[in-house]
Amino acid sequence: MKRWIATIACFASFAIGTAQAQETKWQLINEYPATSLAGEGDIFFADAVKQKTGGRVVIEPLPDAKSGLRTREQLKAVSDGRFAMADSFGGALGDESPIFLLSSLPFVTPSPAHARALYEAALPLYEKLFAERKQKLLYVSPWPPSGIWSAVRITGVGALKALKVRTYDKTSTDLFSQVAGSASTISFADLTPKLENGEINAVLSSGDGGAGRQLWKYLPYFSDITYAIPLSFASVSLDAWSKLDDATRAAIESAGKDTTEHQWNAMNGRVERNFAVMRQNNVTIDDHPPLDVTLALATAGARSLIEWQLHAGPDAGQVYDSYNARLPK
Repeated sequence: MKRWIATIACFASFAIGTAQAQETKWQLINEYPATSLAGEGDIFFADAVKQKTGGRVVIEPLPDAKSGLRTREQLKAVSDGRFAMADSFGGALGDESPIFLLSSLPFVTPSPAHARALYEAALPLYEKLFAERKQKLLYVSPWPPSGIWSAVRITGVGALKALKVRTYDKTSTDLFSQVAGSASTISFADLTPKLENGEINAVLSSGDGGAGRQLWKYLPYFSDITYAIPLSFASVSLDAWSKLDDATRAAIESAGKDTTEHQWNAMNGRVERNFAVMRQNNVTIDDHPPLDVTLALATAGARSLIEWQLHAGPDAGQVYDSYNARLPK
């Protein structure tokens, strides 16, 4: 009897040890808050992976720059194997390739449907970009349309020229350098001290980004200019990916596809919900900015778009031209 009990105990110990050895844990880093749409997507993906793999793979989201890294550093951290996964805002990766700026081009995607059409046209290019960096693209998260948070109401071009704007990529920095007092690309995680000391008095961001950082404490006005509907990209290192068996990889790919679909669907009503929260916090929302402001932004946007096209390369240019040709005239 004692020998039988010892045998069972040994077997149980072996089974537990084997199960623990088979469990894979990946940290998923993100500069943005868990309450942002991208942050919520990371949580959805983690839950989907747990369910589809039977708990064999555990995803640990690390939002709000808890990794100590900004978006522009995340891609290399995954390529180098410091983290298995990252969810990275596309615009901040513009130095890697102009293709990453595609989703945040100014005034190109006036609705989520347009943004999704552009994403689907560009998906093969995005997958190639990540493969070249020893990564696999698993899912994307769209952001609600970017607008201008400001300390004073933007009543005309004069008020626009008084802005010191935080921008989020090369294209938006080029654009606002033409129309505002100054423009500089600043990571969201580094923004608050610059707002507190007055170095920045306006921020290009969505209602999601503003709510996540409570921008209303410093910037009680929001101009709804529908600048862009940019994307964040969640990728995994190919080294971590290659260690999984085929069935587990298939389950995670399925979770990634479900997450992408969930994120696009989550855009429905998102702007309205964001605006409700913003109004509850005394933000004045201008959904019809002055005509001279919109014209100045559109003119500067056209120049920035031409500049992007000069550097984007033929593949990206072809995707943009194909998408643009399908737009209603």
